[in-house]
Amino acid sequence: MDAARFAGVARAATTILKTLVAKNTLCCLTEIEVAGHDVRWRTERLIEAFRAGFYTFTDYKGNPPEKSSSVKSIELSAANRDEQAQINQSIQIGAALGAGVAIAKDLGNTPGNVCTPTYLADKAKELAKRYDSITTTIVDEKEMEKLGMGAFMSVSRGSVQPGKLIIMKYKGGKVKAEPHVLVGKGITFDTGGISLKPGGGMHEMIYDMCGAASVFGAMVAVAEQGLPLNVIGAVAAAENMPSGEASRPGDIVTTMSGQTVEILNTDAEGRLVLCDALTYIDKFKPMTVID
Repeated sequence: MDAARFAGVARAATTILKTLVAKNTLCCLTEIEVAGHDVRWRTERLIEAFRAGFYTFTDYKGNPPEKSSSVKSIELSAANRDEQAQINQSIQIGAALGAGVAIAKDLGNTPGNVCTPTYLADKAKELAKRYDSITTTIVDEKEMEKLGMGAFMSVSRGSVQPGKLIIMKYKGGKVKAEPHVLVGKGITFDTGGISLKPGGGMHEMIYDMCGAASVFGAMVAVAEQGLPLNVIGAVAAAENMPSGEASRPGDIVTTMSGQTVEILNTDAEGRLVLCDALTYIDKFKPMTVID
């Protein structure tokens, strides 16, 4: 049994679990020996499989689904008290990661007419209310203009939905410790702008904000675990639309860093919002940056 096969077994078991009439289940897959991995790892993979397998998104269904799983609880077997403690710790970690993945999926699945830059900003404010360790700051278009974010504004100006630069700060490390910064692309809908995309498959452009969704998920996972780190999640949220205010191919804009950019294709909006976001987060003197 190797790691890949165990993950497959966990997924298969979850598929079967969803069909059972039983409300309470005992899972003994923690007992399987997996080369190079201990019971902590096995438990986290099981929790990951359970959370993914039982995930549903029915917020916009006209009627709630008639059939749902009967399972209310899943217990994991432990050989002894020491292993029980390890499993309990891994359940907490797996649950934290699962919560992060779930919010990322929810944001990705929310349609573009609901999930706007303002909607993402409101979700970030909700996280600050839910977790004492997180504070949220929103940079609006008026402030972006003052900061000289010409690249970001060249995208958001084409939409009636105002762009937002969302900054979520998690403080779990030492006060003066340099933060790790995660930067996510939050294009809540991407038509391609004036360089309009073909119509087929365009509905999938609600997923052009999944970089941002991943940042939200990571912030939740970090906060749920109470990690001893300072982490900043930065989300560049905008909508890329064709309009009388939209950028034209051939336009030249000035970024926050003072560099100029010639826009040859308006469907390259992601790098335009991200370059100004990356310049902005330099003020935090980050230890690492992941975009």
